[in-house]
Amino acid sequence: MGHPRPGGGPLTLTFQALREAMRDNFAQPEGPARNARAERLLAEAEQLGEPLAVIEALGHQLQVYNYSSEKAKMFVPFARLLRMWDEQPGDFDDFETHSLHWVFKWVSSGMLDQPHIPLASIEKWLGEMEHRYRLAGHSERAVRQGEFRVARHLGDRERAQRAYAAWLAADRDRMSDCHACELHGQGSWQAELDDDARALEIWQPVLAGEHTCAHEPHAVLASSLLPLVRLGRTDDARANHLRGYRMVRPMESMRGSVSLHVEFCTLTGNEARALEILADRPAYFTDDGDPDSLMDHLAVTALLMDRLVALGHGDQGVPGPAGTSWTAGALAEHARAQALAIAGRFDERNGTVSVSTLVRERMARRPLLERLPLGVRAVRLTAAEPSSAAPASAPVSTVRPAPAGTEELLAEARRLTGQRHPDAGAAWAALAEAADATELDDRSLAEIDDHRAMSRSTEPAESARLFRSAAERYEALGDPGEAAAALARAAYAIARDGRTDEALAAVEEPCARVLALHAEGATGAGQAAGALLNRVRIHLARLHDADATGADAGAGADADADADERAEALEGAVAELLAFAGPHHEDPRVADRVAEAESVLGDLAAHRGDAEAAAERYEASAALYHRAGLPWYAVEPEARLVPVARHLGDLETAERAARAALEHGSSYVDTLGHTRLHLQLAEVLGESGRFEEAAGHALEAAHWADEAGESAGFGTYARHQLGGWLLRAGRTEEAAAILEAVLPDLTVDDHGEGMVVQTLWWLGDALTVLGQSREAAEHWLKAADIARGWPEQRDHAMLANLAGQALYRAGLNEEADRVYERAGTLWRELGDVHAVVRALRVRAWIAVREGQAGPQAARAFMSAAEKECEQALAQADDPASGARLRAELADTHRQTGELIAGQGEGSETYAEALPYVEQAIACFEEAGEDFADLRTGAQLMAAWLEADLGATESATARARAVLAAYATASDETAESRRAEAEQLLEYVSG
Repeated sequence: MGHPRPGGGPLTLTFQALREAMRDNFAQPEGPARNARAERLLAEAEQLGEPLAVIEALGHQLQVYNYSSEKAKMFVPFARLLRMWDEQPGDFDDFETHSLHWVFKWVSSGMLDQPHIPLASIEKWLGEMEHRYRLAGHSERAVRQGEFRVARHLGDRERAQRAYAAWLAADRDRMSDCHACELHGQGSWQAELDDDARALEIWQPVLAGEHTCAHEPHAVLASSLLPLVRLGRTDDARANHLRGYRMVRPMESMRGSVSLHVEFCTLTGNEARALEILADRPAYFTDDGDPDSLMDHLAVTALLMDRLVALGHGDQGVPGPAGTSWTAGALAEHARAQALAIAGRFDERNGTVSVSTLVRERMARRPLLERLPLGVRAVRLTAAEPSSAAPASAPVSTVRPAPAGTEELLAEARRLTGQRHPDAGAAWAALAEAADATELDDRSLAEIDDHRAMSRSTEPAESARLFRSAAERYEALGDPGEAAAALARAAYAIARDGRTDEALAAVEEPCARVLALHAEGATGAGQAAGALLNRVRIHLARLHDADATGADAGAGADADADADERAEALEGAVAELLAFAGPHHEDPRVADRVAEAESVLGDLAAHRGDAEAAAERYEASAALYHRAGLPWYAVEPEARLVPVARHLGDLETAERAARAALEHGSSYVDTLGHTRLHLQLAEVLGESGRFEEAAGHALEAAHWADEAGESAGFGTYARHQLGGWLLRAGRTEEAAAILEAVLPDLTVDDHGEGMVVQTLWWLGDALTVLGQSREAAEHWLKAADIARGWPEQRDHAMLANLAGQALYRAGLNEEADRVYERAGTLWRELGDVHAVVRALRVRAWIAVREGQAGPQAARAFMSAAEKECEQALAQADDPASGARLRAELADTHRQTGELIAGQGEGSETYAEALPYVEQAIACFEEAGEDFADLRTGAQLMAAWLEADLGATESATARARAVLAAYATASDETAESRRAEAEQLLEYVSG
C-alpha cells in the first residue's frame, strides 16, 4: 500500500520502484513515448519528498531527451539540476555529481545545434563548463573538445585546429568522452580536411569493435561510407552500409547517421534503396527538436530528388512529409528551401555563411559510382532516356565501331558471321537499321531475315516466318542448300513454340533435301550438318517435353516408355549427325555442330542417370569448341558440367568448369546468363567452404538478376544464398541485414518451404550471434511452424529446441518452458534420448528462476531426465552408445547437485548436493576416458562443496587428482582445470 501524498492520493511508487521504472523506461525504444514516461516519472519523484529522487528523475529525463528527436527539451531539466547543485550540492551522491558534470558536454554541444540560442550564450556556457570542471579537478580535455565543436561549426579553421590540438594534448579522465565517440569526432575532422585515409585510420578501432558505446560504431559506420568509396574500397563501404543502417534504423536519435546512408546510396547508383530508407521514418521530415540533423536530412533528400529528376523521374511519387503527395521534383524544391532556411538561421546566429555553404555543396554533389551492388533488393532507377554511358559491369561487345557506309556494315556483318561470332546478329541488326532496302541485294536481305530470326528476342512464331522468308530468297538466288538449312531452322523455331511433334514432321523434308544436295555436290557440309543439328535440337525438345509431362502427371509406365522412345530417337538423330560429320570434322562450319552434338549426348546421359558419361560428353563438347576457336559456345557445356561434377563429388572439376563458363561467357551472355553463371560458381565455392568468395559471386548474381528484372526470382535466391554465405564467413551483421531484407520477398508458393525455413534458420543464427535472442526465437518458431507439416520431423524438433534456447537466454521463461516441452515431445517421437534429457534439464533450470514453478518442480524435471537415461541404458545394445548414455546420466546427476547447491548457501544444501555430484563422478568414470574433462569438472565441483563443508582433506585430494590428470596436457581445458584446482588448494590452505 502506498504512502499518502502531501497533496492528495497515494503514492504509486517507492524510491526503489522509481529507480526500477526509470531503468525499464531507458531500455524502451527511443521516441516520444519514452520521453512522456520520463516526464510522468519525474512527477512521481516530486511526490516522494526525497531530493535525490528528483535529481535522478531529472537526470533520466535529460538522458532520454538527448537520445531522441526532442533534444531541445533537455535544457530545462539541466537548468533545474544545476540550480539544485548550486543551492544544495549535498543532495547529490557521487554518481549524480559525476552525471551532472558529464551532461554539461551534452548541453553545450546541444546548444550549438539550436539556432535560436545566441552564440554569446554558447560561448558563455563553454566558459562555465571550463570553470566548473576546473573546480571539480577535471582535465580540460572535454572543454577543448567542446571548443573544437564550436569553431568547426563556425567554419573557423584556425581556431578549430588549435582546439583540436589542445583536445588531443590534454589528459583523458572521467569526464572525457568515451574512446569511440572521441575517435568518431577526430576522424570526421580529418575527412572534412579531405584526408580520407587518415580518417579511416583513426576510425579503425571503432569499426573493428575495439571501442563501442550506445551510438558507436553506428555513427562511425555511417561516416565511413563516402570516404571508403572515394578511396575505392567499395567492398568495405557496402559492408559498412549493411551493418550500419541495420543498427541505426530503429534509433530515433540517429537521423544524422541515417542521412549519411541516404547520401551514400544516392551517390552510388542506389537511388531506389535511398527512397526505401526515406520511407522508413516519415517523421524525420517534421521532427524539429534537433534542427541540425533536420537540416542534414533535408539536404540529402534534396540531393536524392535532384538525382531522380536528372534521371527523368521528376514526376515519380516519393516518400515525403505526411499530409501531401509528393513528386521527386516537388520534394526537391521543398527540401532544398527548408534546408537552406535552417542553414540561414544558423548563419544569422553565427554571423557567417559557412553552414549554408556546406549545405549547398552537399546538395550539389555528383555520383561517385554509376552502380555499387549492395546485395539488398532495390529496383534500379535508370535514365528515362537511353544513357550514353554503358553500365560499368555490362557485357563488353566486340563488334567494331560501325562504319558509315552500307558496304562496310555488310562486310563487318559477314566477317563476324564467318567467325561464328556471337556479335554477328548485332552487326546484321545494325545493317538493317542503317541501310535502305533498295541499297541491299536479295542475298543481303535473306541474311538479314535469317539473323533476325535467330535473335533470342524474336518470338518463335515470328522466327519461323523470317526463316521461311530467308529460305524463299535463298531458293530464288539459286542456293537450295541454304534454303533447306533455313527451313530446318524454321522447324526448330516451331519446336521452341512448344509444338515439337509438328516441328519434327517439318524438319524431315529439308534434312532429306540438304543431304541429297550434299551428295550431289550442290551444297556444303555446313548446311547439311546445320540441318541435321536442328533435327537433333527438336528431338531434345521433345525429350524435355516428355520429362515435363511425366513430372506434372506423376511418372508412370506409359510416361517412362514414351520418354525412353524419345531418348532413343534423339540418340539416333545424334548418331546420324556424327556419322555425316565424321569426314568433315576439319570444316569450321561442321566442328561446332559436332561440339553441340557431344553436349546433347551429355544431356542424354544425364537424363539416363549416368553422371560420369554426362561429364565426359560435356568436357568433350567444350574441348571441341575451344579447338574450333569458338570459346563463347563452350559456355553451355561448361555450365552443364558444373552440377554433374558436383553430383559426382568432383568439386575441382566443377569449379574449373564454372570459372571457365564465367570467363568465356562474360562478354557475350545476357544479364540473366550472368546471374546463372555467378550463382553456379558461388554454389561450388560455398560447397568447398570458401564462403567469402562464394558471397562475392552471390552478390554479383543478385546484381545481374536485378538488371535482368528477375529480382523476385533469381535475385531472391541469390540474396538468400548470399546471406547464408556471409553468415558462414563470420560476417554476421551483413548476413542479418541481407536475410532480413530478403524475407519479405520469400513465399512458400514461389520459393518453396525449404528455402523459407532455411532463411529463417540462418537469420535466427545471425541474430543469436548479435545478442538478439528474442528476435532469433521469433524466426526459429516461424520456421518450426512450417516444418511441423514435414514428413521427417528432425528439423521441426531442432528449430523448436533452438527457439527454446533463445527464449531462455532472453529471460522469457514461460515461453521457453512451453517451447522446450514441445521440443522434448518431438525428440521423444524421434527416439533421441539425449535431446529429451537435455530439454528436461533446461526446464528444471527454468523452474528455479524467479516467479517460476520452483525447486520441487525443478527436481521433478531432473528426476525425469534421470529415468530417461536409465531406461535407455537398459536397452543400449553397443558399448559406444552405452558410454554416451552413461555420460548423459552423469551430467544429469551433476546438474541436479548444482541445482540443489544453488538454492542457498550453507551446510544443509551443500551436504544434500554432494552425493549427486559424487554419483556424477562415478558415472563419468564408468563412461570412460572420452569424458575425462567432464569428470574432472565434477571432481572440482565436489571439492568446492567439501571445502565449504569442512572436509578439507578430501577436497585437497580431489584437487590434486585433477592436477595430476592434466600434468602434461596443454590445451585450454587443461589450463582452466589446473588454474581452478590451484585456486581451490589456496582456498583450502588459507
